[in-house]
Amino acid sequence: MKFKSILFLVAVSASSLAFSQEQKKSGPPAGNAIVGDTYGSVIATKESKAISVEKLAKKLKKDAKKVEDVTVKGKVVDVCDKKGCWLTIETEDNTQFFVKMKDYGFFVPTALKGKNVVLEGSAEKKVTSVDEQKHYAEDAKKPQAEIDAITKPKEEIRFVANGIKVVN
Repeated sequence: MKFKSILFLVAVSASSLAFSQEQKKSGPPAGNAIVGDTYGSVIATKESKAISVEKLAKKLKKDAKKVEDVTVKGKVVDVCDKKGCWLTIETEDNTQFFVKMKDYGFFVPTALKGKNVVLEGSAEKKVTSVDEQKHYAEDAKKPQAEIDAITKPKEEIRFVANGIKVVN
């Protein structure tokens, strides 16, 4: 009987240790996001072939509501502090767009903030609900007053990234 009790305690201790290790792994991945780092799929298109968000917006207006296999360049202005599961890009013309990772398949470090990146994936115009906007504002740890000020759905470009590469 003592042997079973000892085995039980060892099993519980091992489970607790595994759980505590799992908890430490939550949050965005570690890393400095240095030039050349790639997250997700390898970027096949050269940086010089990447288009601006302004050109992407025109393409979305002209071609359809969705554009597949597009490469865009911009500066990361925000990253999800919880997991690194989304980011916001700003471009030369000061427009911004929201980026999610394809199939929630990879994450990025918060060190990506302020870095210029090239993204490959698909883009579409989408209306983002008030609740979803507030959710992302909470993830970004925005002040409550800023969260409370979100009162209308917003039409925006949403990008689903297959891969992201730090370029400078």
